[in-house]
Amino acid sequence: MSALSFLLFACNSKSQVKVGSKVPTFQLKDQNGNIFDLASVLGKQPLVIYFYPKDETNVCTKEACSFRDSYDKFEKYGAKVIGISSDGVASHKSFAEHHKLNFTLLSDPDNKARKLFGVPKSFVIPGRVTYIVDKNGVVVHEFNSLRDGEKHVTEALAALSKM
Repeated sequence: MSALSFLLFACNSKSQVKVGSKVPTFQLKDQNGNIFDLASVLGKQPLVIYFYPKDETNVCTKEACSFRDSYDKFEKYGAKVIGISSDGVASHKSFAEHHKLNFTLLSDPDNKARKLFGVPKSFVIPGRVTYIVDKNGVVVHEFNSLRDGEKHVTEALAALSKM
C-alpha cells in the first residue's frame, strides 16, 4: 500500500457518512497534480463535497457547469466546492480547462474516498451524492440524485443558506 493510499484510508472504509456525521478526512490529488488534504480546510469554511460519475459526460458536465456558474453564490457563503470522481488527474485538468471550472476537482482512481463516504452506486454507474459540511466538519445536508446533476447545486445553496 502506498503512503498516499494509507493516508487516504486512515478511517474505516465501511463508514457511511450521513447528516450529523463528522466528515472523514482524506488526501487526493487535484486537477493540477497537487495533494489536497481535506483536514487542511476543515474548521476554516463550509464545504460542498460532491461525488460524480465521470468527466465530460452529459449530466456530469451540466452539474459541473452549474457549480461553476453559481460559484459567486458559494463564495457569498464562504464555501469551498470540491468535486470528486475516479477520473485521473489529466482527465480532471482537461475537464476543468474545457469548461473553465473554478473549483477543485479531486482524482479518486481507486474509489477509496467514495467508499470512505459510502457513496452508493447504481448498477455499474458510480453514484452522484453531494455533502454540505459546516465549519466544524459536521455533515449538515446530503443530497443523492444520479439523474439530476443541476439540482445538486440548488440543494447545496439551500443548505448553506440555513447555516
